[in-house]
Amino acid sequence: MEITASLVKELRERSGAGMMDCKKALSECNGDIDSAIDYLREKGIAKATKKEGRIAAEGLANIYVNDNKAVILEVNSETDFVSKNAEFTSMIDTIGNAILNSDATTLEEALNVSLEDGTVNDLIVAKTAKIGEKLSLRRIAVVTKESDEVFGSYLHMGGRIAVLTILKGANEEIAKDVAMQAAAMHPDYVFIEDVPQEVVAREREILKEQSMNEGKPSDIAEKMVEGRLKKFYKEICLAEQAFIKDGDINVATYVKNAGGDIKSMIRYEVGEGIEKKVEDFAQEVMNQVNGNN
Repeated sequence: MEITASLVKELRERSGAGMMDCKKALSECNGDIDSAIDYLREKGIAKATKKEGRIAAEGLANIYVNDNKAVILEVNSETDFVSKNAEFTSMIDTIGNAILNSDATTLEEALNVSLEDGTVNDLIVAKTAKIGEKLSLRRIAVVTKESDEVFGSYLHMGGRIAVLTILKGANEEIAKDVAMQAAAMHPDYVFIEDVPQEVVAREREILKEQSMNEGKPSDIAEKMVEGRLKKFYKEICLAEQAFIKDGDINVATYVKNAGGDIKSMIRYEVGEGIEKKVEDFAQEVMNQVNGNN
């Protein structure tokens, strides 16, 4: 497979490794980005990288709460300029409150929720035509809690990141602290047991290869792997992360000290995982000069 400059650039951005190291890794892995990241990590060249994809789409995320029910959603636009438009934010509020007051639980059902004039989908189509950019309701989650549980909600950067947590036996202030933690530290999971076995197996293999490349004997390497795996969990699991307001304890302990337990967490970051088309304006100009379309 041809190793293009764009592939090398993407790997550099995701791994932090040098150009030649990235080119070699891609050559060794037949151009597969994820395999090349693993290769670089095994060689100790790249730091651990979360599989987030490149954040590209604009828009806003928001949270709507009524008693024991909450809705978290993300609505996308093409530009940041539109995402700050009052008409766009008003549309999101209309959608969020309509879903909250409906029986919808899935994205498809949410799009079909009735409004005063048509459905949520009709509203999005109408606003797309009026504003002049493609708008879309990308995802939603409808969450309910018990009476002895509390919601914690937090919006960061005006809605670029939205986090909704549920705690049992604690208060809303503690729940909001946990939501702020998730916004800042980007955990992929809540508890260790939530991490899929294939993810653990892959990380264990990478860590073992790292240890072996450091010249450690097999038995020592195995012990090192277990220690580094614990560190891995502290990075990706909310309950295991060092609490941002008190680094001496983890988040689970902070909540427990307040008489509570973490039940769930949902974190939306606008555009995460969406690949944005990169326009090469220099090439576009050259194509026009050369008469190419």
